[in-house]
Amino acid sequence: MPKLSVVIPSYQNADFIAATVRSVLDQDHPDFELVIADHSSTDATVAEIERAAVGDPRLRILTTPTGGGAEANWRRVSEAATGEYLKLLPGDDLLYPGALTAHSEALDAHPEVVLVSSPRDILDARGSVTIPNRGLQGVPRRVQPGVEAVRQTVRRGTNVFGEPGCVTMRRAELEQAGGWDARFPYLIDQTTYTSVLLRGDYLPVDRTLAGFRVNQGQWSVALMDEQSSQAKAYHAWCREQAPDTITERDVWIGNRRAEAMALARRAYYTINSRRMKAAS
Repeated sequence: MPKLSVVIPSYQNADFIAATVRSVLDQDHPDFELVIADHSSTDATVAEIERAAVGDPRLRILTTPTGGGAEANWRRVSEAATGEYLKLLPGDDLLYPGALTAHSEALDAHPEVVLVSSPRDILDARGSVTIPNRGLQGVPRRVQPGVEAVRQTVRRGTNVFGEPGCVTMRRAELEQAGGWDARFPYLIDQTTYTSVLLRGDYLPVDRTLAGFRVNQGQWSVALMDEQSSQAKAYHAWCREQAPDTITERDVWIGNRRAEAMALARRAYYTINSRRMKAAS
């Protein structure tokens, strides 16, 4: 069993997947596997994966049947993992050097911690940084009860942990929490982190260790109009899970901030789209 599994649920990522795969295989961690499940891509995604890996024995390529959305592919690739720790990396994002080692060492040093995360850079489709070092807003830089970290993400009205490439979990805790949870489709990652964090402690690793790429073909872009309503439903659900810690006021504050974040995110996508078109 490898120490750590990196899993990539790929779909129509031909333009980016080679860079994603290389960012994993070039890591200095001595004991990891890379598992990719392709969700019936019709472009050259699989060919690009095979070209980037060049027969690397650490890589397994699986397929996910058509249907089921992101949850089906995220579950498929995660259930195939065998490592003690698990990091899911979307097929257009990047890991920075040292990412796997930093997260693995943090989990090794703190057996009570079930999940660690780090800031990320926001990238455009060409890989240029548009927003640096995003994440961990208001989170104390120490080991803390997972429920307190969840309260912070509710109050902030945004995902302070970051996208899956920013996060590493104990695989057993993810499985015991029920796996990836898409009850709020736009927040599948944040909802799942919450279920895991209610089972143990959280530790932020305060280094920028990943790049989250924004491109117009992205699932999250297509769901922009639903962001605020799903965030509010998520906040209410979090209060149901931890009513002694997450208050009605926390939810109210988080809802107002989620509304503002949805508008800010929409503006970012619009500006970024125009800038990319002007540069093409």
